[in-house]
Amino acid sequence: MSSTIAKLNAPLTQAFDFQPSSELELTPTPTRNTLAQQLAEFDTLTNALEYAAQGITGYNFYNAKGHLHSVLPYKSLRNNARSLAQRLAGLNLVRGSRVAIIADTSPEFIELFFACRYAGLVPFAMPVPVNLGSHGIYVQQLRGMLESSQASIALANLDYINFLEEAAEKSINLQWVGTPAQLKKLPVKEVMLQPNTPDEVAYLQFTSGSTRMPRGVVITERALMCNLQGIVRNGLEIKPDDRSASWLPFYHDMGLVGLVLAPMVTQISVDYLATRDFAIRPLQWLRLISRNRCTVAFSQPFGLKLCTMRVRESDLKDLDLSCWRAAGIGAEMIRPETLRNFAEKFSSAGFNDNAFLPCYGLAESTLAVTFSKVGKGFHSIQVDSKVLIDKRMATSLRAEGRKYNEFVNCGRPLPGHTVKIVDENGQRLGENMVGSVLVQGASIMTGYYNNPEETQKALKPDNWLDTGDIGFLYEGDLYITGRRTDVIIVNGRNIRAQDIEELAEQQPEIRSREASAFGVNDADGTTTIVLVIECRLTSAAERLSLIKRLQQLVYMAFGVNCVVELVPPHTLPRTSSGKLSRFAARQGYIQRMNLGEQLSAVAESGDR
Repeated sequence: MSSTIAKLNAPLTQAFDFQPSSELELTPTPTRNTLAQQLAEFDTLTNALEYAAQGITGYNFYNAKGHLHSVLPYKSLRNNARSLAQRLAGLNLVRGSRVAIIADTSPEFIELFFACRYAGLVPFAMPVPVNLGSHGIYVQQLRGMLESSQASIALANLDYINFLEEAAEKSINLQWVGTPAQLKKLPVKEVMLQPNTPDEVAYLQFTSGSTRMPRGVVITERALMCNLQGIVRNGLEIKPDDRSASWLPFYHDMGLVGLVLAPMVTQISVDYLATRDFAIRPLQWLRLISRNRCTVAFSQPFGLKLCTMRVRESDLKDLDLSCWRAAGIGAEMIRPETLRNFAEKFSSAGFNDNAFLPCYGLAESTLAVTFSKVGKGFHSIQVDSKVLIDKRMATSLRAEGRKYNEFVNCGRPLPGHTVKIVDENGQRLGENMVGSVLVQGASIMTGYYNNPEETQKALKPDNWLDTGDIGFLYEGDLYITGRRTDVIIVNGRNIRAQDIEELAEQQPEIRSREASAFGVNDADGTTTIVLVIECRLTSAAERLSLIKRLQQLVYMAFGVNCVVELVPPHTLPRTSSGKLSRFAARQGYIQRMNLGEQLSAVAESGDR
């Protein structure tokens, strides 16, 4: 213990030593390290950084044009974080106090995150705005996180500090709000930096809010290091010559744990492109992989779809993706056609579809739960749709012409973790039976911060985590069919919201990811299916024709009636990670309907 303290409090060799100079002066950190690789063989994050800092690898940040603009070797990260930790100490916070950080893709965020851990504080990442036009909604989101976390400090860079200050106006817990530059001007308090322990809280991870309001997941150092070991050793089989590339936001669990922390605990270099820059030109992410010979890169399915749609055929000749051995895919439902289309598009650029690595995870289990086998590509099975709906059973398709659903194999649980499928009464189901997915293992959260009610709902006896997802096991592998809140029960039949949305998205007037389906309970207790579509049609006749066609298609496919609402583009709400939020879409629909009823009532009273 004393030797650890001595390392933590060794003299700083250089203060604030990342390199934001002209891109002409910069070179990225190398792929090959001078340090013997250790695969997450540490008990805390700061111990992992103390080791990584002895090498020459680190983080590299690229701009929208693909030019390197900042380099942060792990050695510099260690020095900068420790220096910031002694400035944080000057604020005299109680150990374990929460620190909110708006997580732009920048060296400053990573420095602040590790400074909190060195100072014994608990950081959490807050999102950058998805759409700067939704000012009020974004400020409200920040305010909710600040309140539920009871944060003592909040930080944001100059681009977002005004949002943060507005969100913090009525906070009773916040003691200091500012920018990283302002923090660096605070006086240094010379204190002994006490080492972290495995049972301390490492950070809070706010859920994305795709199905309900975001909650702060409590992750301990022990849970984090257990999950990281499973990811890098068993999931990815990380090697000394690996290198990562990422566009994933730092406030998303896959971006933070998988592409910020996992590279550091294995001492490999990683190259970053900001999420907003990827969304505008996804080709730059592929160019990073090609140019720097990156071997490990993850994406949500919609990221692969964006690459397939936006990258031109003429750009393929300049890409060499043959180095990409682990193309991780997860964070939302994985549609097989998304993977097939990507592989077909980029095969001429050297992409090998054996690189696909489907996985399953969630913030409440730190990140990963299952991984498919690296180097084997993706596998899927087709199951009879009628049997799936009527009997909640995944039966392999046998008869020609039958409608089917196709699900991707998400692999097997990480070592020390168990997955089981249960029915509505919590009874374990057999193979191929569809039910709720429960997870048990050392990576499971201790609960939601300051939210015992939601914690009790999620954590079952014997520390089984109810994921809220629905799926089945087949030959020991996990297949996810949807979220429990995304299953609409009509007349005793279980209909997946995704199936209705996919049916709508097959229409030429509707683009992918512009449909949201959900159920609304009427006053008499019956459930009505609602399908909200972003629509660009302006002709009343064309809009009516589309509505009637969709209603007929839903009835023919599922035997139920539905309400179709056409809304303007960019109306459907999304989570901080870019996923459509059915929870928010449903709330928005109900609010619009209530407002419409109020206006009708006012009009009727005026007529009278």
